[in-house]
Amino acid sequence: MKKAERLNQELIFLSNKHEFRLKDLMEEFHISKRTALRDLEELTGLGLPYYTESGRYGGYKLINQTLLPPVYFNKDEIRAIFFALNALSILSSTPFEKSYPHIRQKLLATLPKSQQEYLDRMLEVVRYYSVAPIHPPEYLALILTAIMEEKVVRMIYSQHETIQIDLQVYELFYRNGIWFCSAYEVNQGMWGTYRCDYMSECEILEEIEHTHSLKELKISHEEHKRNYHNIPFRAQLTSFGKELFLKHHYPNMVLEEKDGISYLTGGYNEAELDYMTHYLCSYGKHVKIEFPEQLKKSYLQQLEEIKSQYL
Repeated sequence: MKKAERLNQELIFLSNKHEFRLKDLMEEFHISKRTALRDLEELTGLGLPYYTESGRYGGYKLINQTLLPPVYFNKDEIRAIFFALNALSILSSTPFEKSYPHIRQKLLATLPKSQQEYLDRMLEVVRYYSVAPIHPPEYLALILTAIMEEKVVRMIYSQHETIQIDLQVYELFYRNGIWFCSAYEVNQGMWGTYRCDYMSECEILEEIEHTHSLKELKISHEEHKRNYHNIPFRAQLTSFGKELFLKHHYPNMVLEEKDGISYLTGGYNEAELDYMTHYLCSYGKHVKIEFPEQLKKSYLQQLEEIKSQYL
């Protein structure tokens, strides 16, 4: 049996145990004591959590932690996995940023040297150009934990003013170098979108037992979006404008095709007029607003202000 295969089989063998002795590995896999000790060192690197106890009833005690059973991939699948891991390196902040180097190391350790060399060469010739986090947030992992456990997070939020708020967060999302979350402000009973880089002193409020389930939050959030974006709009796009839309747009916008013409449609709230105007100005001459008149006037006013800078 090859070493990589033996290590995988040892993981399976030990995954359902609470404790074991070195001789268990030696007898099960017909290996020497020296080989068993070396394998244990490598199993630690692969994520096997254990500690040792001395004495008559000592041995190796496994920490209660779920281990994934081995999954076998073909060459194309292995390349795709490393391709994706490399892409994630752009996001210098994620809830799992410290795990990526370990994942890559563990995966590489199970591969033949020839495949390792191929992957190293492949990743040297692939480049990703995207927006890295502008201000890496500190509490992504805590927020994700609160989402999954359906808990409320108390924090100091300082985007416009410094306030203490209690949020039950529904989702995390990343856009244009910024981590956001959609969350329900429990004291005011209001939905909002919050920037994670303006959050500090976050803590999960364990004492609040009655919170909304993720299913309840989803229903409430969908209803909020339908009612909040209550001003419909439509703008005609050129072919290049369509390309710009596909590169960058927001959830309240959709692309429609009619009689060979592309339209940017959707809805916005009165409070979002400035943001809508700024967004549409990024299209330059490749957009023509059809309605509403409010948005058209705001857009033209913005263009006049830009023009006045050059007069």
